[in-house]
Amino acid sequence: MRMEQPTNFTPKNVPDPLNHHTTSHLVASDAANDLPRAVYIHVPFCAHRCGYCNFTLVAGRLDLVEPYLTAVERELTGLDEPRQPQPVDTLFFGGGTPTQLAGPQLSRLLEMVRHWHPPAVGYEFSVEANPADVTRELVALLARHGVTRVSLGAQSFQPAKLRMLERDHQPDDIRRAASLICESNLQLALDLIFGVPGETPDDWQADLDAALALEPDHISTYGLTFERGTTFWNRLSHGQLARADEDLERSLYLHAIERLTADGFEHYEVSNFARPGRRCRHNEAYWAGEQYSAAGPGATSYIAGVRQTNHRSTTTYLKRVLAGQSPVAEREQLAPEDRARELLVFGLRRMAGVERAWFATRSGFTIEALIGPALRRYVDLGMLKDTGNAVLLTREGLLLSDAIWPDFLVAKKKGSELFS
Repeated sequence: MRMEQPTNFTPKNVPDPLNHHTTSHLVASDAANDLPRAVYIHVPFCAHRCGYCNFTLVAGRLDLVEPYLTAVERELTGLDEPRQPQPVDTLFFGGGTPTQLAGPQLSRLLEMVRHWHPPAVGYEFSVEANPADVTRELVALLARHGVTRVSLGAQSFQPAKLRMLERDHQPDDIRRAASLICESNLQLALDLIFGVPGETPDDWQADLDAALALEPDHISTYGLTFERGTTFWNRLSHGQLARADEDLERSLYLHAIERLTADGFEHYEVSNFARPGRRCRHNEAYWAGEQYSAAGPGATSYIAGVRQTNHRSTTTYLKRVLAGQSPVAEREQLAPEDRARELLVFGLRRMAGVERAWFATRSGFTIEALIGPALRRYVDLGMLKDTGNAVLLTREGLLLSDAIWPDFLVAKKKGSELFS
């Protein structure tokens, strides 16, 4: 699981790391005339679909790239009414695999997005990349178009583990790609997966050591999940795969925290670690409840309290947009209380937790009014810490956070006093 692009918000979209995105109650950035400062572009193309992946993508369909580029440009331009270019603070190209696009195609996509969303001063521009795709020419192209950060899907440095995950790269591909990225003065972010069937503590230690040897700016660690509809889920259901032992997963996650923080990384969110000043600002916009816009199949936007998601089917998305129709498949107007609860849950993913004063100002609700009894219960269980000024996860809470979120997302009975 990743947080680069939230989908429809349910407890499973705020995953535990071991299980692997009235006007008086609008947050400040939700005013109708205040446009999003974070933009996500979904690029759905991959060479093949890995067994654990349930993201919106098409494998082996590069014939769809040209119509995709045309569709994204039309979506950015505005299907209903003409738009004006809107400066942004963060851009994120995710997938799929953006680097599957040929050089001229990727250049076209980068240029069009920068036209409609010109980066503001001090912006962050991230692009996800597959290690096997990274060449000197690709990195030069990214740098030339203003990309500041490359998120490399390393997953592991162990050949057997990479085979188990059905990845198409080798450890040397990761090292070569990382070297090219760093030579170009782009920030390097690495994704790693733990809890793979057959993995040992020594394997995970070796992965962490190999990652740190590349001197990345950011590391994300995700527990392997078995999502319904994936081949891994089917293999699990037929007894062909087994989940890693729960105690082992806990120990691997805790070891990552200890190893990475000892090396100077800030553990700033459940699954994310960064060198000082190198946090993923795009993801932080999600966790802070900021607005964000998005384009591409399956992409989700959140603007003025309305969350809408495009069709996950790439072909359906293309047919609709190229026919001049809206690509939106789901639209939800969030009630003030629902928005406050989501803001609270996303905020609690951050190691700093949620400050009471900030939350009340931001949402129009107090933490006690929303979750008072549940908060006290989880504090008593040692899963949350209440400092008086803020509420945050404890070490035990980090390990079991998916057991907490459902209680926080359930609305209170009508008639309760909720407002601060």
